[in-house]
Amino acid sequence: MLKTTLLVVAALIAIVLVYATTRPDHFRVVRSATIKAPPERLHALINDMHAFNRWNPYARKDPGMKGRYAGPASGKGAAYAWESDKVGTGSLEIVDTAAPRTVAMKLDFIKPFEAHNTAAFTIQPEADATRVTWSMQGPVPYVGKIMHLFFDMDRMVGKDFEEGLVNLKTLAEAG
Repeated sequence: MLKTTLLVVAALIAIVLVYATTRPDHFRVVRSATIKAPPERLHALINDMHAFNRWNPYARKDPGMKGRYAGPASGKGAAYAWESDKVGTGSLEIVDTAAPRTVAMKLDFIKPFEAHNTAAFTIQPEADATRVTWSMQGPVPYVGKIMHLFFDMDRMVGKDFEEGLVNLKTLAEAG
């Protein structure tokens, strides 16, 4: 009986490991919001690391987060690194910006797991408002493929992006 149980468990583990190899090599999470503010105001709130952290949902998750800014205050080269028991350890750096339309960032996590991703914001005027789209994409190594079988990355990160866009909307619409 024990031998049969062990063989069934081993077979199930093997099936999961083989199935994980068929999963995508990259992930992408995208969320958008319409905000009644000019593109220039929104770009300024994204393109400046100090302003970014006023609405960034991850910075709000841990008031005890230790962070440090580097490089220029805004634009290409502006960077922020953090250490937190709640949101891990990592860094964020603006690698490209085109006012008032886009901001691209390099996002590196060290803890709780290593990951190297790209975050991007596109800012598109729409009538009397502006659509802000926040996306993140990156590679999914084999261990990540196994984790993605049990955790929905889009739902987990997407929820945070939605919260962040609400924070951005509140801040931008307040003037």
